[in-house]
Amino acid sequence: MATESSKLTPIIASAAKKFASARDIHTVGDLLAFWPRRYRTRESDLGSAEPGTFLVGVAEVKSASTRRMRERKGTMLNVVITDGRHDIDLTFFKAWGHEKVLVPGARGIFAGTVSTYNRRLQLTHPGYTMLDDVDDGERRDLIPIYRSVGSMHTWTVAESVRRVLDVLDDVPDPVPVEVRTARRLVSRTEALRGIHTPATWHEVEQARRRLRFEEAFVLQVTLAQRRLTASGQATTPRTARPGGILEAFDAALPFELTAGQREVGATIAAEMGRPVPMHRLLQGEVGSGKTVVALRAMLAAVDAGGQAALLAPTEVLAAQHHRTITAMLGPLAEGGLLGGAERGTRVALLTGSRSTAQRRTALLDAASGDAGIVVGTHALLQENVDFRDLALVVVDEQHRFGVEQRDALRGKGVVPPHVLVMTATPIPRTVAMTVFGDLETSTLRELPAGRAPITTHVVPEDRPGWMARTWARVAEEVRAGRQAYVVCPRIGDDDPADDGTGEGADLREEPLGDDDEAPRAPARPLKSVHAVHAGLLEEPALAGLRVEVLHGRLPPEDKDAVMARFQRGEVDVLVSTTVIEVGVDVPNASVMVVMDADRFGVSQLHQLRGRIGRGGHPGLCLLVTGTDAEPATVRLDAVAATTDGFALARLDLSQRREGDILGAAQHGRRSQLEFLHILEDEEVIEAAREDAFALVAADPDLTGHPVLAAAVRARVDAEQAAYLERG
Repeated sequence: MATESSKLTPIIASAAKKFASARDIHTVGDLLAFWPRRYRTRESDLGSAEPGTFLVGVAEVKSASTRRMRERKGTMLNVVITDGRHDIDLTFFKAWGHEKVLVPGARGIFAGTVSTYNRRLQLTHPGYTMLDDVDDGERRDLIPIYRSVGSMHTWTVAESVRRVLDVLDDVPDPVPVEVRTARRLVSRTEALRGIHTPATWHEVEQARRRLRFEEAFVLQVTLAQRRLTASGQATTPRTARPGGILEAFDAALPFELTAGQREVGATIAAEMGRPVPMHRLLQGEVGSGKTVVALRAMLAAVDAGGQAALLAPTEVLAAQHHRTITAMLGPLAEGGLLGGAERGTRVALLTGSRSTAQRRTALLDAASGDAGIVVGTHALLQENVDFRDLALVVVDEQHRFGVEQRDALRGKGVVPPHVLVMTATPIPRTVAMTVFGDLETSTLRELPAGRAPITTHVVPEDRPGWMARTWARVAEEVRAGRQAYVVCPRIGDDDPADDGTGEGADLREEPLGDDDEAPRAPARPLKSVHAVHAGLLEEPALAGLRVEVLHGRLPPEDKDAVMARFQRGEVDVLVSTTVIEVGVDVPNASVMVVMDADRFGVSQLHQLRGRIGRGGHPGLCLLVTGTDAEPATVRLDAVAATTDGFALARLDLSQRREGDILGAAQHGRRSQLEFLHILEDEEVIEAAREDAFALVAADPDLTGHPVLAAAVRARVDAEQAAYLERG
């Protein structure tokens, strides 16, 4: 009898190689986790067929005829299939083997790319199987449809799965029987049969409900174990001392903290004062003042005799943080230096492209403790980076990092340090429970005083005069003493879209349909930094203005120099990639033009827009697009309609796949959540979380639940694999 860990070869030897090469399916467990993407009923509808789409339909043969071909040898078969309302022609240039099967009245599943001939829809040499072959004597009204496996048709996949299920013993179940009983869930074996070989829609829904809960449950058990492990650790309490650097910083602040900043700051201070490591997520609107809250926490760590490390995802953001923190501290950032404050410290910057001398100085300052605050990129995670006493780890833009990277930095502490994770992308509650469930969450919603309103407009680039008016508005702002950003999705005309690091990202159009075989719409050429910069130098409206470029592939010293000139007001218009998306703070910038804005996500556009309106001057954001297709126009109209980041974040996430939300897709991995919809299944997540935390509290090591322990290990191994791919 087969088990889930069995190799495929003994059961479906002829198809095993195709499964392995096309879909990385090697075992029975892999095959059973290759879920049907949808189902066809016997009463299929052919009316949705359109030229160029891939059709999988159930139909009856209406007529069939053969004739000899005129210009070559052989007999041609013409078949008409129907669902009772719509007809489609089938054409076979070799009738042999088909004419005896495709006879009037026969019913089957047909698959192929739709084309037209003589103004009629047709399939040329489609794949097909007759329903009697699918049923194998047992009538089933639901027919599972799978993703393509090489040249194998979906019914061959279904037959392979059914043959496995026919010889499968009861499979081990990671959800304990008491949980299944309380939640009225079917067993895993019943769920596998219900999802792959259902007789009714009720069986499908019962199976999906069970598998949805299982995904949530295994994930929540993983998070519960992490949280329990963290709560059992001991660390050194870190409390700001009276008359210390934090007190001096607060006294010199030129503005008043918002009520939200004070409240979150008090929570962080209380948790850092405990002998258990803090693990907190700080989320907040663009410009809500997260950096000040984090800096105050870092200064408390320095006051207590420790150090703080700030991990940023890009060199530009790390350098910006270093400049911002140094400027905000003033003399307090010159501890031990001539002219520095008596109660001061130092702020070191460590990135991969710093010079050898700069890196050596930063490493020495971190190891000796002279630098109370060390800002850096992934370079902070390297083995040769040591701290005298790492008390606090701050991770900025957490979605760019994995848990393992956070843990790698934590491991540099003499004792486990406190951890503060920040994100400017607002997170719905269900996502916080699922993705950041090992962290407590704080939210900043209130914007500091002095933030000016931002007006956003969508600019169709093909409308006569609209682009000319766009550049005229930029010129008006600059001549009023302001500065402008122009953001492009890629660096050069031959480059892929830029993700802010210079690495590139895939921004191809979505498929026309939901089948793997469906053709992709041709990708529209994307605007590049170099091309747009060259065009702006020739733009009459911008004549005489200082226009420069910034992107992730510039040498570090050039990036720093460009940003410094822009901050000093020596550059009027900065043409950039999304490298300026987060952390860049130039109060004098009041206008932003985003080229090919339809290629960016909602939250990313909101982040970019947050770079303007920071200095009391009203902001203007112009979203340039060359398409009128949905859902791009929905995204752009939504961004133009509101500056509520939480509302936009929910819209953004609702348009993504689960893998995108979990960060799997951006690292080339398939999402591990196939049935659970994070934004929609709040009740399922809540129930799974309750059961998971109760089980882990009673059995922390899962010694009494070995099957569940194996499922958790498999999930953690997948996360580690994703981390290694990123690294």
